[in-house]
Amino acid sequence: MPDIPPPARVAFVGLGIMGAAMAANLRRAGFDLAIHSRSRGKAAELEAMGAHWCDTGAEAAREAGIIGLCVPDTPDVELALFGPGGIAEGAGAGSVVIDFSTISAQATQGFAARLAEQGVTLLDSPVSGGPQGAIDGTLTCMVGGDAAGFAQAASYFAAVGKTITHLGPSGAGQICKSANQLIICATLTAVSEALAMGRKAGLDPETMRTALSGGSADSFVLRNHAKRIIAGNYTPGFRAELMRKDMRLAAAAIRDHDVFGPATAMAAPLLELLVNQGAGKDDLAALGRLVAELSGLEG
Repeated sequence: MPDIPPPARVAFVGLGIMGAAMAANLRRAGFDLAIHSRSRGKAAELEAMGAHWCDTGAEAAREAGIIGLCVPDTPDVELALFGPGGIAEGAGAGSVVIDFSTISAQATQGFAARLAEQGVTLLDSPVSGGPQGAIDGTLTCMVGGDAAGFAQAASYFAAVGKTITHLGPSGAGQICKSANQLIICATLTAVSEALAMGRKAGLDPETMRTALSGGSADSFVLRNHAKRIIAGNYTPGFRAELMRKDMRLAAAAIRDHDVFGPATAMAAPLLELLVNQGAGKDDLAALGRLVAELSGLEG
């Protein structure tokens, strides 16, 4: 199928921090944009940019060639798609729904099958890059689903992301995102331990971070999350409770595919502990504070 470029009518449903930024970039790219969210207050800036507010997801999806969706969890996606006034009620045959949420791969496959019954393609495209990547339009999009639908959405993806990879059939994007989150959490656990070890041995944490950043241990986590840990800056960012949800998904994928998962078994319980201690609204980097406290240091 051919690409659907601007100024075609498209839609976006779910205007949280990530969704609102992605929708703004779609409007800047020149798309005729319909929007919907649970709270209209989040739409004010987009309406000022020329986006059209719709009272339901179904209304937003009507006449839109591509409909983007970004909500927190699997039940939220199901409600947005198939609940009363949901996207499925308005999406026409031949349209493409792109779910940017991070949810269950198994549930994604079921949602795709249900939409396919009415001629609608569902692409799962969880993203990496955080709020700043969403604002800058430089997100990494990990995409699963029909290749023809992926081709239709080329311009839409280009408006919100920089690295856009089609990984395979429905659910493949979600599996790749689970791998992404697993790598981040396992690395953050190791970085947190290393900083605690350095502090207990009398090293200056920032000097240590600088030294490590110049060698083979360098990583995005060391350069960014470690800085937050050292500064005690736990303003999100990416909330710990969201990463706990993502690590639960990763643990399920590890189990479903019979993978030996020592890194998951190490990192996932730490996220559970962190959130259960009341730090769910803090940035993920608060894991470093937890490891420091468990090591007998002040966070």
